[in-house]
Amino acid sequence: MNRGRRGDQVFEAKDDYKEFIDVLHEAIELFALRISAFCLMPNHYHLLVQTPDGNLSRCMRHINGVYTQRFNSAHSLDGPLFRGRYKAIIVGEDNYLLQLVRYIHLNPVRAGMVISAEYFEWSSHKGYLSKARKWDWLHKHFILSMLVKAPKEQVARYRAFMGENEEEDLLRLLSLKKWPSMLGDSQFIEKLKNRFFEKKRHIEVPDSKQLAPDIDQIKKVICSHYNINENGLYYAKRGAFNEARAMGLFLTRRLRGEPLKIIGEHFKIDNYSTVSSVIERFKRRFRSDRQLAKRVDYVQQTIMSQGQT
Repeated sequence: MNRGRRGDQVFEAKDDYKEFIDVLHEAIELFALRISAFCLMPNHYHLLVQTPDGNLSRCMRHINGVYTQRFNSAHSLDGPLFRGRYKAIIVGEDNYLLQLVRYIHLNPVRAGMVISAEYFEWSSHKGYLSKARKWDWLHKHFILSMLVKAPKEQVARYRAFMGENEEEDLLRLLSLKKWPSMLGDSQFIEKLKNRFFEKKRHIEVPDSKQLAPDIDQIKKVICSHYNINENGLYYAKRGAFNEARAMGLFLTRRLRGEPLKIIGEHFKIDNYSTVSSVIERFKRRFRSDRQLAKRVDYVQQTIMSQGQT
């Protein structure tokens, strides 16, 4: 989803809506993008997409950038059209996916623009009701098959689904200023954490800290590795090097990107500058001591392999 700067309209005329859909078609051809649902509102849009090539950022850069150029040219404007980076949620192929299709298609109804989604021209709702070839570009069949396998029954089942009440939990989540980064059952979220955490800082994975192991898990693995209890992580004496403690600070920073103050609170260190000093000293040792580097790699891999709940 993306919204106009300062709430400005991003679609002012019928040709603007058509131009945006043309840009979507271009993204499909250029980047193998699959678009399963869309809704173009006057000041924002929603898309439900799949990116088999893992190139979401590239697709969105094209869609937002090219459309902005064409909108500005058509209206004798210049400068940014959208308020910034798009919002994105990774969605599992479960009930949430169906709910999102309905949420997207009912946007104009919730906004009071129409009394039924069928009266709104600029969404993919009509494409779900139509078998016309002009909608072949819409990646809808796997969505419809989630409702019912038999093709002859899919449109009727989709109509019935659209007539059901929306889930209050989803409406609440999507009304928040900060969206969740993932929607799906616990198995789907666990799979993401275990499979994609190493790429957590990649631009394709929004709010990626949620994929990271939590601090308690980091502590638990380190304590097991050094055969100490948790209090051993908090031991500090001037001139003494507590490797377990230092590794805990280092890996919490490395794996989660937590602020120094937060790390200090979890390891019972009052001064965040002390946290910074310990981490920097540990980094220097880590770079020069191959055995320490091996221990860090082993502990980190153990943390990652155990996953999170």
